[in-house]
Amino acid sequence: MNRRVKVGIPRALSYYTFFPLWKVFLEQLGAEVVLSRLTNREILEAGIKETVNDACIPIKVFHGHAFDLIGRVDYLFIPRMVSADGVVTFCPKFLGLPDMVRFSQDHVPPVIDTRFNIHRWPGGMIRFLWSVAGGIGVRNPFLIIKAAVRARAVQKKFQALLLEGIKPTDALEQLFNPRKKGNNPIKMPLQQAGSAKTISIALLGYPYAVFDPYISAGVHEKLVKLGVNVVTFEMIPLKIMKRYSQVMPQNFFWYYSNQVCWAGLYLLDKKDIVDGIIHVTAFGCGPDSMVDKTLELESKAAGLPFLSLTIDEHTGEGGVQTRLEAFVDMLRAKSRAS
Repeated sequence: MNRRVKVGIPRALSYYTFFPLWKVFLEQLGAEVVLSRLTNREILEAGIKETVNDACIPIKVFHGHAFDLIGRVDYLFIPRMVSADGVVTFCPKFLGLPDMVRFSQDHVPPVIDTRFNIHRWPGGMIRFLWSVAGGIGVRNPFLIIKAAVRARAVQKKFQALLLEGIKPTDALEQLFNPRKKGNNPIKMPLQQAGSAKTISIALLGYPYAVFDPYISAGVHEKLVKLGVNVVTFEMIPLKIMKRYSQVMPQNFFWYYSNQVCWAGLYLLDKKDIVDGIIHVTAFGCGPDSMVDKTLELESKAAGLPFLSLTIDEHTGEGGVQTRLEAFVDMLRAKSRAS
């Protein structure tokens, strides 16, 4: 590259799972990574205005984040997310996102839309990253491989932080802004959640719905303030969750859907870890509607309290707060009675 190009990454969807990989790889190649702003009303309304009517709120928010980067970057990084394991796929709208954004507004910068279809490391990942490098004009094989190895190492550190019970947004701050004032994330490893004397709740859902504090109305933070230990599927090792793929009569076709359900089945099987389950689901999400019903039926069969919390662009913090307080109060009353 003759100059340092700016690559914009929308702070939505796969950002909550793969951002360390994207960021470190691009920066190691000499690019400047620019993030969209934190989700706010302006970003949400911009996404609602330009997105197809039947899109769920995470897709609408993604569009808003992509538009927030227009005029500030040379490229938009929107990989075509197909599969992370070569077995199941991401939601179909993930696959169409590059085209949906590209044709939704004028003056959209070039989109890096390399297919993310990974069967195994290192082969599949190297091919993906090699293509991404080509998209910004980098052809040096030694630089690309060095950047890929470094990016993979940081991604593994990120996943290790999640297993320690640090939520993704805090883990990203710890990785990339470790000296930031007040950067002291809460750690609650899975093995400690069940042994604690306070109420523990499984907060299940797709990471881009659960951990975006704006569209989720800050559900994670609200539970913490209510004195609850929060367990998410990111805290459960994938190899343990995958064992429960043998328990489900039929696994889903979607990457995140399977992980949410496997985590739910694991926690229902190990009843001493959590006292109840909250599922955050996006209104209008087809795959999520099946996940929600599966978790509800399995929770009922296991005798564990279950709350479905549906979010959309009209979700208000007051309503979410009231429902959470009622659910937590019910769990505490149940605990005292037992």
